[in-house]
Amino acid sequence: MLKIFNIFFLGIIHFSVSAQVAQKNIPRVDKMADMPKPLRIIDYKALALDFDKKIYDFNAKGKFWPMIWIDSSNRNFAQPVAGLYTAVGDVRQGLQNNKGIFHEALATMGAVMGASLVGIDKSKQQHDYVGMLKNYFNKETGWDIMMNNTCPEVALLGGGYGRDWWYDVYPNVLFYAIYDLYPEEPGFTEIARSIADKFYRADSVLNGNYDWSYFDYAKMQPMKNNICTQPDAAAGHAWVLYSAYKKFGDERYLKGAVSALNALQSQPRNPTYEVLMPFAAYLAARINAEKNMQYDMTKMLAWSFDGTPLCREGWGVLVGNWNGIDISGIVGSTVDHGGYGFLMNTYDAAWPLVPMVRYDKSYAKAIGKWMLNAANAARFFYPQYMPEEHQTLPGLASVTKGVIGYEGIIKQSSYKKYEHLKGPVAQGDGPLWVADKNPQESQFSVYGSGHVGIFGSIIRTTNVTGILQLNLLATDFFHDKAYPTYLYYNPFKAIKKVKVNVGKTKTDIYNTVTSSFLAKNVSGNVTITLTSETAAVLVLVPSGGKQTTVGNQLLIDGVVVDHQNK
Repeated sequence: MLKIFNIFFLGIIHFSVSAQVAQKNIPRVDKMADMPKPLRIIDYKALALDFDKKIYDFNAKGKFWPMIWIDSSNRNFAQPVAGLYTAVGDVRQGLQNNKGIFHEALATMGAVMGASLVGIDKSKQQHDYVGMLKNYFNKETGWDIMMNNTCPEVALLGGGYGRDWWYDVYPNVLFYAIYDLYPEEPGFTEIARSIADKFYRADSVLNGNYDWSYFDYAKMQPMKNNICTQPDAAAGHAWVLYSAYKKFGDERYLKGAVSALNALQSQPRNPTYEVLMPFAAYLAARINAEKNMQYDMTKMLAWSFDGTPLCREGWGVLVGNWNGIDISGIVGSTVDHGGYGFLMNTYDAAWPLVPMVRYDKSYAKAIGKWMLNAANAARFFYPQYMPEEHQTLPGLASVTKGVIGYEGIIKQSSYKKYEHLKGPVAQGDGPLWVADKNPQESQFSVYGSGHVGIFGSIIRTTNVTGILQLNLLATDFFHDKAYPTYLYYNPFKAIKKVKVNVGKTKTDIYNTVTSSFLAKNVSGNVTITLTSETAAVLVLVPSGGKQTTVGNQLLIDGVVVDHQNK
């Protein structure tokens, strides 16, 4: 039973959440610390704002700076495009190398999206950095999708290891997120349509079999090479197609999304390869809620967290305390040198998994616990937060200007010269690229650091250290109309009182986890009391709104506030 107490004290209204229903476990999360140590949640929004200010400064001074340049090769569109370094000092990049044509969408799109999520309009700065992203739309090759580079021959400068499917799919996921943030950007609608049409046709050709290394979107045929097959590319196809369906209302795109998700769910073993599987978990929850389907959330989340047994063995979410430092929650290889997590992967996993809770509240506690661990551990990628004895380059950290993190955190360094360091060790792979020509400073990852805005838009601290406010709408792209929605998780074995500011307008507070109202007709500061190890998903709805139900959904003034009102 839910108990509500109305207690007036010093002008603050107190309500209590004392019950929680039907919470499901994610076994990998169960192994994580209830309270990670040492605990510190940094201000990721401030970090994102500072990253944007420094990285987009063409006049920045210092070794290897500036980190940005203008590529005027006009590939695909007759316009220049801004290039960002993949890693500090990357010898392939900048105007002085390869005519400035090598830059990656993972860096440029990620930085634009990250900045936009924390409130920066990237279309109205010194350049229209949003419009510039059109150059990654590879129309000159006939692929007619976004790619990680502006043309295939540029991609070969990245190491020459051949096509790698997730590199072709993920820029389209990034583009669709940016398109949702900038729906009026000229040319974006036509590009979005082309991508959706290509992905729909590709899914029809694949016909349930995504067991390929990549797909040639010009020839419209699947291919195999020396790279692992990547069945989880279906997750990227499905997410993009469902986003297109929500945007354009074209039933073909819904059909394609369902087909791709069916192909993924039919896999006999965990097919995870890189970053895409969490998008399948999110989409499964959303389609279950919005289309009354029955995708297996247990399977999708286990695949996202556990570590695959396939070609790229062990890719998932890391768990552990290494020499007194909790690293649980970061994403990468669970087996490489004892575990090797990456900054970009950690940020990007939060993008789909946090808003997933809107559509399946039974995972509120599990996702709340994972995000507490991930938010705590992610700071250790940055040299100013990782103890110097756990870094490969503490003496060179000034080159980061406080906004660029190491690419990864590893249990035992993969560099022979750093084998003596005790884990966790902050390092990066940059010096191993391009026949070992990159400087040591290339261990600092510009591309991964640019995605910090994902955490910056989602995470806020509260008056209780260890209890976070997680914004469930920040990265829920192409969602239907919704009211502000936040996840709170109490990791303590004691009752905690958390302040929630609902704004000046009279508001009702609904908790989806208990399918009950906590308060009605309130404004300003409201204090909720969370009992031990419980989660609450609070929706701030207009006071006195009209309630209706459609199936299992509760609507207020025609807007869904609870997808599982039962």
